[in-house]
Amino acid sequence: MDIYPPLKKYFGFTQFKGLQEVVIKSILQKKDTFVIMPTGGGKSLCYQLPALMNPGTAIVISPLIALMKNQVDAIRGISEHEGVAHVLNSSLNKSEVAQVKSDIESGITKLLYVAPESLIKEEYVNFLKQQTISFVAIDEAHCISEWGHDFRPEYRNLKHIIEQIDNVPVIGLTATATEKVQEDILKTLGISDATTFKASFNRPNLFYEVRPKTKDVEKDIIRFVKQRTGKSGIIYCLSRKKVEEISQVLQVNNIKAVPYHAGLDAKTRVKHQDMFLMEDCDVVVATIAFGMGIDKPDVRFVIHHDIPKSLESYYQETGRAGRDDGEGYCLAFYAYKDIEKLEKFMASKPIAEQEIGHALLQEVVGYAETSMSRRKYLLHYFGEEFDELNGDGAEMDDNTKNPKKKHEAKEDVIKLLSVVRDTRDKYKSKDIVNAITGKENALLNSHKTNLKPFFGCGKDKDASYWMALLRQVLVVNFIRKEIEQYGVVKLTKEGEKYLADPSSFMMTEDHKYSQEATADIITNEPSSGVSADEKLVRFLKDLRKKVAVKQGVPPFAVFQDPSLDDMALKYPITLEELSKVHGVGEG
Repeated sequence: MDIYPPLKKYFGFTQFKGLQEVVIKSILQKKDTFVIMPTGGGKSLCYQLPALMNPGTAIVISPLIALMKNQVDAIRGISEHEGVAHVLNSSLNKSEVAQVKSDIESGITKLLYVAPESLIKEEYVNFLKQQTISFVAIDEAHCISEWGHDFRPEYRNLKHIIEQIDNVPVIGLTATATEKVQEDILKTLGISDATTFKASFNRPNLFYEVRPKTKDVEKDIIRFVKQRTGKSGIIYCLSRKKVEEISQVLQVNNIKAVPYHAGLDAKTRVKHQDMFLMEDCDVVVATIAFGMGIDKPDVRFVIHHDIPKSLESYYQETGRAGRDDGEGYCLAFYAYKDIEKLEKFMASKPIAEQEIGHALLQEVVGYAETSMSRRKYLLHYFGEEFDELNGDGAEMDDNTKNPKKKHEAKEDVIKLLSVVRDTRDKYKSKDIVNAITGKENALLNSHKTNLKPFFGCGKDKDASYWMALLRQVLVVNFIRKEIEQYGVVKLTKEGEKYLADPSSFMMTEDHKYSQEATADIITNEPSSGVSADEKLVRFLKDLRKKVAVKQGVPPFAVFQDPSLDDMALKYPITLEELSKVHGVGEG
């Protein structure tokens, strides 16, 4: 089956991105399929195209109501029939539900977006049983796993409900999953033999920077946003109160910003989201939950006013930037105080959950404080190797732009690995460091570690030095952390080899955030790709805005930024020439 003509017809693309083609072929062959693809990798097209090509209706299960609404609007924009895509959730009244059912029965609806809690309703299950269902796609599949950063209990029942509806192929999709989470997803969905496709987690167009969070953090944010006037951005905060404060400060400084959090009523939330999508405001200040539902390809920066509670969250949230492969700047403000605050939040949770939470938080600390390539650190967390010298996007972070001096640390690596070996894989990183620096505590004393000859073998250097070295040794796979044992450190085969035959090990020291002054912060702006005629691009953007307002759709649903750039390069005059522009469909 040739899938290129439908790709051009519906979406205006002449080629697929990354793994899209093989995933779509797997779905069209009616195979259970599991897709791990970063945000911006074109995950939704993987199920949208087969749904449009297959007879019957595809059910798409997603926890994000805002995201469903955006996708339905976008699909309606490429079809002559409004009913081609529908949302089925608690916000619909009786006559709207009747319309959805009627469109499904008459074969018009190709994509039905459902929240997991709506799918549980007996009325819907009984109705869907009688329809032709092409497949079931489960977006944000990491919500199934309690090891994921966004666990949702209602996701655990999906396998049972899908079996009731029909024996159809199941597609699981996620933008972020460590190996532990991947196994859990496959097991819970009952698709252990699914064909699995894992794209690279690398987003080479994103620039990563971490700055110390000082009392001037609001000034820093204003300065940063003002340098990007007219560009879209998201600012994440931990609390609703902080969201309101920051959005007001931005508004006072003539920045078009709106708040978004669960404390606002539904009407205001929809209004603010639409303002952002329709480009009536530039910045959304949001609590974490919101940004996940933003499907806007031209977000140019993501700022974390507060550091998130796991690297998965950080990866997903920064992943909202630059989804059209254009510029995407990811700036996080970090202070260890914030980590302590997050740990306090966890204190009321069950012990096992606290342990998982603590292990995830330590990874965030490592990322923020590291002085090595941030991209390498992040990708290592997801089990992916990265060449920090020549890899795609290697120069796109603050540490590689301003590298710290390196020094020989061979003797210290030998000490560190020997202590991991001689403590017999019992301790987490903090206690390994305590043993090296000779700091006694109840746990070390109970194992009589304080009496061992190596206890205090590295007390000439402070704990932060040893923690930095431990992280760098972790990234080169000399040691590994057992997540199931909440972060216990173990020596790997590579680590054993190094101890048997040590060689040079060049180390960079971590950033010490408390001592850095803010006056001398240097930011490195990556240059963004500029099209041939900037005046024309501005004119096209204004025109796009008018068409969007008239049609009642977001500007990116008319044309995405790369299409406008391409027009400014090619100057198409006829419809035929226009159809050759990137991202222009034949609809």
